[in-house]
Amino acid sequence: MGLVIALNKGRIFEECLPLLAACKIQPSDDPKKSRKLIFDSVSGGHKIIVARSADVPTYVENGVADVGITGKDTILEYGDDMTFYERLDLKIGACRMMTAGPVGVVEPEQGIRVASKFVNIARKHYQSQSKQVSIVKLSGALEIAPLLGLSDCIVDIVDTGNTLKANGLEARETICDISTRLIVNRASMKTKFDAVQLLIQQLEEAINTNEAGDIA
Repeated sequence: MGLVIALNKGRIFEECLPLLAACKIQPSDDPKKSRKLIFDSVSGGHKIIVARSADVPTYVENGVADVGITGKDTILEYGDDMTFYERLDLKIGACRMMTAGPVGVVEPEQGIRVASKFVNIARKHYQSQSKQVSIVKLSGALEIAPLLGLSDCIVDIVDTGNTLKANGLEARETICDISTRLIVNRASMKTKFDAVQLLIQQLEEAINTNEAGDIA
């Protein structure tokens, strides 16, 4: 029984293709040359949906996709009332969710202005510290918000930290580690149990091979 797989487009999509290929799941068309957003698999058994990160959990939760592959940041931002299963860490796309602010500038104790595209994550982090914050939601480059006086600090994904440094910011607190995860629709976990379990098993084997450096 075939699965519909929703994939986070961009870096996650590109890094997942070799893992899926190791599971004998490959798009029938070359994603680099095609403008399609829904691909049949070469075997014909599966379909692949290429979606925005924020849409992957929605597709899975509503049963449009049986499984989804997206970042832990997307899952956390989606909220506590999610009705799907998080089943596997694919151990790719590793980074950290962190707070950051201007170098040498002390963050206010209360009334902190925080710029982030991860509104729920930022609010929960500061609430856990009993700090009062006002959240400024931005969709673009967050690094300029403190420079323009729009916020005291930011909450964002940090990889190398080079972009922060280039804009006079420093990484501060680590909120959580981020990596790419596999999520599963609850109904599909029952109705397509064998297919889902097979995919998880194959991905686990591919992850181990990938960590050993044997997947191109």
